Amino acid sequence: MAGSKLPFVFARDQQVVIAGGQVLLGPQATQTGMREAQRRLGADLTDVLTLDEAGFAEALSRAYDAAEEPAEDGVVFELEEAQSSARQRDLMEDSGDAPVIQLVNRLLRKAVQNGASDLHFEPHEQGLRVRMRVDGYLQEIMNRADVPVRRIVSRLKVMSGLDIAETRLPQDGRIPLAMGGRMIDTRVSSLPGHYGERIVLRILDRSTGLMPLPALGLSSAQQRVLQRLASMPNGIILATGPTGAGKTTTLYSLLLLANRDERNIVTIEDPIEYDLPGVSQSQINSEIGMTFAAGLRATLRQDPDVILVGEIRDPETGQVAAQSALTGHLVFSSLHANSSVGAVVRLRDLGLDNFLISATLRGVIAQRLLRKLCSNCKRPHTPSNEEAARFTRHGLPVPERLFEPGSCEACGGSGHAGRVGIFEILEVDDTLRGAIDRGATETELRAQALAAGETLVGQGLSMTASGSVSLTETLRVVGDVA
Repeated sequence: MAGSKLPFVFARDQQVVIAGGQVLLGPQATQTGMREAQRRLGADLTDVLTLDEAGFAEALSRAYDAAEEPAEDGVVFELEEAQSSARQRDLMEDSGDAPVIQLVNRLLRKAVQNGASDLHFEPHEQGLRVRMRVDGYLQEIMNRADVPVRRIVSRLKVMSGLDIAETRLPQDGRIPLAMGGRMIDTRVSSLPGHYGERIVLRILDRSTGLMPLPALGLSSAQQRVLQRLASMPNGIILATGPTGAGKTTTLYSLLLLANRDERNIVTIEDPIEYDLPGVSQSQINSEIGMTFAAGLRATLRQDPDVILVGEIRDPETGQVAAQSALTGHLVFSSLHANSSVGAVVRLRDLGLDNFLISATLRGVIAQRLLRKLCSNCKRPHTPSNEEAARFTRHGLPVPERLFEPGSCEACGGSGHAGRVGIFEILEVDDTLRGAIDRGATETELRAQALAAGETLVGQGLSMTASGSVSLTETLRVVGDVA
């Protein structure tokens, strides 16, 4: 019954949800909520299910995520209330708000529901364009000339605690949100532009949880290597790749492998993306001098066994991380490099001596994310001579057929659904350690350390041969470097 659904705020506060004729109760369900559910269903409550707190939050989110949203085109912009609430807002709760607030909430809600990693608000000469990044690609969700751009930007700045009077300098903030019981955290960045301030939000859905190693896309052999690395008593283990490649997720999964009761684990992060039980987590704040290097030095006085440093981005952090590894600590961190072997060259560029790198580096994980083909509409074809040559160059068998994206309702016409990781794992053994110590080049190190099928290109082609991704997607992300 369409009219039987309870208002979201009432359902949340009274812990009563009507879903498909069934009544779902939370642990603190009230008599008021149950009486209203009975009144709306027009019968005695016979199909009732009591859930725990986590189960009720999931049911609440599922019931109201599916609700139809009013179209943004129907929003009329006239009067906006110049007020904001200090309490955490729930994106489902916007029925009585001013039009600008309604629009901002709907755009945020749409981004979260579609699993977007970023949301862009881009003022231009004719108005405002809004795009969201899903599976690594930007999709336009609104482009209108009749919206009050400054008021929308001001609303986002108020929500994130930024100075709305300062429009000449970049600012950074965060917005803690909830959506039907799901905890959503966003990092907000403002940048002055020719037609107004551009706002970009990085969306972190804390309810997604950490992923086990098989779910990341790792093979059984790669999982065994990572388990071996995580059990080491000291050294540096790095995750490399471009922004958005999933380095933090991989490091967190490694941290869970290393998390034992007899170990003291401390992290220095920017930002803290997930809460890790039993782990001491610290947030950096460069404005007051709490940098990665400063946080790492302070961490060493906390008697740690395992340290996670969010990123090695300067010589000072690199030196402190190496010294920490030399003094008996296991250090996990991320580094911007194009490959696993490239991490060695990057550490040299940061000023670390070859002997220090060879003495402390235990392993490097280079990774990329590839868009998976939609299983409903992917189309097979026989490999052309040029496509077959790409497999032959890397010593891989040519598959009998390859797949390319199609278009269907299930994938929204994109031909893709979700992403999968590919990994190039470098384990530093005695032979490689000697090569690093004598200053071997990146080409020499790659030839010595990795077989053709173990490189990112080889892993991507193997994923292509399995029918999970298209060859075009593999070449777009990792190229075809021999």
